[in-house]
Amino acid sequence: MERSTEKDSKYNGLENMPLLELLQNINNEDKTAPLAVEQALPQIEALVKITTDRMRNGGRLFYIGAGTSGRLGVVDASECPPTFGVPFDWVVGIIAGGDTAIRKAVEFAEDNTTQAWKDLQEFDIKEGDVVVGIAASGTTPYVIGGLKTANEHGIATGCIVCNAGSPVAATAQYPVEVITGPEFVTGSTRMKAGTAQKLVLNMLSTSVMIQLGRVKGNKMVDMQLSNDKLIQRGTNMVMAETGLSEKEAAELLNQYGSVRKAVDAHNK
Repeated sequence: MERSTEKDSKYNGLENMPLLELLQNINNEDKTAPLAVEQALPQIEALVKITTDRMRNGGRLFYIGAGTSGRLGVVDASECPPTFGVPFDWVVGIIAGGDTAIRKAVEFAEDNTTQAWKDLQEFDIKEGDVVVGIAASGTTPYVIGGLKTANEHGIATGCIVCNAGSPVAATAQYPVEVITGPEFVTGSTRMKAGTAQKLVLNMLSTSVMIQLGRVKGNKMVDMQLSNDKLIQRGTNMVMAETGLSEKEAAELLNQYGSVRKAVDAHNK
């Protein structure tokens, strides 16, 4: 397959480019990422629907990927519990090479076609779960192998890739293809391809959690109160919903531990 993410950059002589021009050109390329995501909205919708359905019935969401793609999955998964108050095993990010690879590249980890399934089995993956493979190239063996085996076990599979006609997309039941084209620095998919993947992950996890009732109005009513900023935000939300004073709202929030529980207790 032809990988547009590996094509030569439209820009050259980067080392001689004036700094402001360098920044403007990077910014111009970055602007194309959300437009590429827009073209994939129907595919994203299909993936969100199956994920919501599976999770509503007790399933979990797994991300698998290598390098930047794997790190993005880990980040999105790790942000779901504090943002939406869900258990830590509802959304799980797995990176080729293990957690060590989050900070330091593990050589050839992405080339192992059987390791992803072994990694998934450590979480007792089962029918009813969802596995989303993240791979800018769409050719990562680690991801392809994991998706293939998940398909064989009746697990719903999706993907987020940045090239057309890729093996990863062909393997996934619910592929999302966000075609971002050549990078500013040739082949550096940590740039706009990574940006596009992050945008899709934001859409996927956020829209699923909204449909699972983890947002009320436009507020994160189940967020974890893990620092002073979030406690103050929660207090303000309780004040707005109940009409209580700041002191009363803070006391109620402290007593019940979440905005939702505090408001529900007040309204009973």
